[in-house]
Formats: sequence, structure tokens, C-alpha cells
Amino acid sequence: MSLPQPAPPATLVIGMLLQQRAAFAAIAAELAGRYGAFALVSAWMAFDYTSYYTAEMGAPLSRRLIAFERPVAQETLPEIKIAACALEGLRSRQGRRTVNLDPGLITAERFVLATGKPAAHRIYLGAGVYADLALIYREGAFRALPWTYPDYAGDPLKRFLEAVRARHLFQRREAAWSAA
Repeated sequence: MSLPQPAPPATLVIGMLLQQRAAFAAIAAELAGRYGAFALVSAWMAFDYTSYYTAEMGAPLSRRLIAFERPVAQETLPEIKIAACALEGLRSRQGRRTVNLDPGLITAERFVLATGKPAAHRIYLGAGVYADLALIYREGAFRALPWTYPDYAGDPLKRFLEAVRARHLFQRREAAWSAA
């Protein structure tokens, strides 16, 4: 029999898509004020997979990911997504976003992004937020799924997320040892 149990904490990762790289420091500081210190920050990556954002944000666009040190409860993902949308709104100019924030969670098994857009593979979490299963961890690496966004399916982001996962597992072992 399967009995419901609390989910273990996850590592919060926030992807940031920007045209103006100089804005990164201020936005990252705002996020750190809310979610604590960074554990890992990815290198800058060119974002040229789609023109979806360029009409609103301009071009060229760059992506960077931040992984936070302090684990979060998995059920807080909708609240984190709503806060990310509010920050995007505060940084908007003339009705256009200057930053796109993609919060997600790393666990031992998966990487899940929060989104406000429904789709067949997305599970509704409440408050207008869906969980998008972006990557699964299998056979020693993150694996893309048919619907995984191309940048998250690419090797640079997967390698970064695998490093975040390794740190996440280390934190879980340390917490278990401390509790014993």
C-alpha cells in the first residue's frame, strides 16, 4: 500500500532570460533577499532557440541559472512562480518584460519548471501554476523529454543542473547524518 508522505525538500533553481546582462546583479540580489544565498550560478548562455521572447524583450537574449543554497519545500513552487511573475512585472517597461524568470525545482529524480501555461504533460498545482516535468534523471544523467525546451535539453544547462543535483544529494546526506 502506498501511504502519502511529505515530499523531501528540493533545490530551487531560477532561470533568468535577459537582454541587458548588466541587470543580472540587481535581479539576482533581489532573489537572494527572498531565497537566500546562491549555491551555484551558471555561465552566461546565448538564447537563440526561438523568437518567442524577442518581440517583447528584444535581442540578443542571454540565459543564466541560479541555484540556491537553502532547500525549499516542493509545495512552495506555485508561491515562488507567483513571486517571480511579480518581480517580472516590477521590472517591466512600457508593458514589456525586461526579464523572464523561470523557477524550477531539482530533486534526485527530476527537474520541474513552474509555468502558467497548461499542456497535456503539465500537472496543475493550484493558483494558476502548473508543474512542467522538464528533465528526468536516468542512467547517470538528466534526460530530455519530447516537450523539454531546447535550451534546457542542451548539454550546457543539463551539465549545470547535474552539478546542482549532486550538491542537492550531498545536502540531503548531510541532513540525514545530522539528524541521526
